[in-house]
Amino acid sequence: MAGLSGYPIIVLKEGHKRESGKEAQHKNITVARAVAESVRSSLGPKGMDKMLISNSGDAVITNDGATILWEMNVDNPVGKMIVEVARAQDDEVGDGTTTAVIIAGELLKEAEALIDQGVHPTMIVQGYRQAQAQASKVLDEMAVPVKREDRAMLERIAQTAMTGKGIESMKGKLSGIGVDAALAVEENGKVDVEHRIKTIKIIGGSLEDSQLNLGVVLDKERLNPSMPRQVSDAAIVLLDGTLELKKLGTDAKIKITEATELRSFKEGEETILAGLVEHLSRMGANVVFCQKGIGLTASHFLAKHGIMAARRISDEDMKMLALATGAKIVGDAMQLGEADLGRADLVEERKVGKEKSMIFIEGCQNPKAVSIIIRGVSEIYLDEIERALNDALEVVGDVITYGKVVPGGGAPEVEVAERVRQYAATLTGRNQLAAMAFAKAMESIPVTLAENAGHNAVDCLVSLRSAHGQGNKSHGLDFMSGKPVDMMELGVVEPLAVKQQAIKSATEAATMVLRIDDVLAAERKEMTPGPGQSPHDYTRMG
Repeated sequence: MAGLSGYPIIVLKEGHKRESGKEAQHKNITVARAVAESVRSSLGPKGMDKMLISNSGDAVITNDGATILWEMNVDNPVGKMIVEVARAQDDEVGDGTTTAVIIAGELLKEAEALIDQGVHPTMIVQGYRQAQAQASKVLDEMAVPVKREDRAMLERIAQTAMTGKGIESMKGKLSGIGVDAALAVEENGKVDVEHRIKTIKIIGGSLEDSQLNLGVVLDKERLNPSMPRQVSDAAIVLLDGTLELKKLGTDAKIKITEATELRSFKEGEETILAGLVEHLSRMGANVVFCQKGIGLTASHFLAKHGIMAARRISDEDMKMLALATGAKIVGDAMQLGEADLGRADLVEERKVGKEKSMIFIEGCQNPKAVSIIIRGVSEIYLDEIERALNDALEVVGDVITYGKVVPGGGAPEVEVAERVRQYAATLTGRNQLAAMAFAKAMESIPVTLAENAGHNAVDCLVSLRSAHGQGNKSHGLDFMSGKPVDMMELGVVEPLAVKQQAIKSATEAATMVLRIDDVLAAERKEMTPGPGQSPHDYTRMG
């Protein structure tokens, strides 16, 4: 760093690095674009899959943009910023991560060209933000309202989200399951997919055997073979506590001088547990799910009263059971009342494989938590089906929540590009150049869709521009013919919330990178493991 006298002044430790100005900007843009390119070929119904192999040799095969980015383990700080923006997109609306990252990469590509022409990054950021606000207005004007009762539209939305996931022949059935699940757990106009819909993957059978269970499926077995395997008209207890006597503390002492005293002590323990189980039975309970332990003695008494029980239920499953059955989670069994019991038509332990058994809670009345059971030939295949189904659930939830959709097939991006160009003509100064660059970046989506489908991207883009110029706002790319087609008539639709959030996330990511003009990097040093530590390589910032 040069001092006032013209001589360099060193303010960083030896080994530290500094990159500033255009050098830092170009490097950051290059990294961000590299992340975007990694998912570009996976976009759309004709997108390609990626095979991601971990250090242990485990493989993930997917074309889901979010999964690809998570599994890549990006190390570069700028790359991590792009991944975090994609994660925010996924957390907010559950879909559109690939679109957001591709647009962010194109925005940075166009910005790089403007920087080389002498346009200051601050002016580019300002122009991008103005264009993004205009794009949001355009999408609002394009949006079509959808009611939760319009089941056909909801299923089309789910099918669009699952297109390209390798399950084309089963999209109809899975979309129906997804819509049923979302509508079942909808409450106050919102669908909480993460906490109210559980996906159970069972290896074996075919995808056609997949089904929706209006209840919960637990990866558990009966605690005692003497307990009933099947309970009809189930009255369910959810215990947050335990059905075993606590062990004595380390400082506690019991003085027993005769064998009869020991027997009396044991009998006293049994009496307490018998009383607990007797109380549960008296309240009408015939199924008990316990988050903590159930001892052998309690298990014996439960079986004696014909009560099915399972222990060590996870906190997540306990909450889902409460939502599904209407049961109240109680900490003390003796405080349980009849009003705290949950209800289900059937609780049954079933074989789901050669050796595996699971407990099915079915026929819950007005359940606010459900389970989707998917069957398939392999774990890798089931993982991809689960990701596709989750995307479908999220977009259906978005439409139920926000009530609006836009056509798919690149139609929104082409319309936004056309309208933003018109808007840019009203701007003065260099903001106009940034707005024009924003419009060009939007067209990266239809271009990528055309490339991935094997069509000439230039011809497809020209045709789409022509169609939109004639007022056909809902025309997008037909992947079979490469021609513009009305996506609304074709049934290719996407939630408005996903599109708006994707463009917003992309703009935020791009402007965040553009505002960085100085990178100070500390020296990375090798750490020598100390005595007893694993001899792996460690690094730390100096």
